[in-house]
Amino acid sequence: MTRRDSWAGRVLRTRWLMRAPIWIYRARLGFLFGSRLLLLEHVGRRSGLARYVVLEVAARPEAGSYVVVSGLGPSSQWFRNVLAEPRVRISVGRHHRRPAWARQLDVQEARGVFATYAAAHPRTWRVLEPVVEQAADVAGASGGVPVVELRLT
Repeated sequence: MTRRDSWAGRVLRTRWLMRAPIWIYRARLGFLFGSRLLLLEHVGRRSGLARYVVLEVAARPEAGSYVVVSGLGPSSQWFRNVLAEPRVRISVGRHHRRPAWARQLDVQEARGVFATYAAAHPRTWRVLEPVVEQAADVAGASGGVPVVELRLT
């Protein structure tokens, strides 16, 4: 693992840093992030309580559809929660708490998302690729890094 790889991994695993944008979205200031990030509101699979995570939008295949990646692999809590309950709410741009439906993409669809993302954001991809590859190694036989489409309902 290179120095940059370990730096990116540590940043992505720093809880307070990754949760800071949630308060910006909850204050209805999510438009400051444009459409590159979104707030995903999901239900805890055990607690039944509302949970929140800010994720980068990896692709927008069509209007009202946002694709996000579980960059830390299939053990991410938000990913496990949306598998258990796919009815979610998203805040992105000027949209606040819009109902949506979550669907995990198959491996072929996910590969297409990664290829498109790498071409559109080469500098960011160089930093994130080792983290995604590590998560894919952890995922192993489960098919790689989970990619989820969030479609407004």
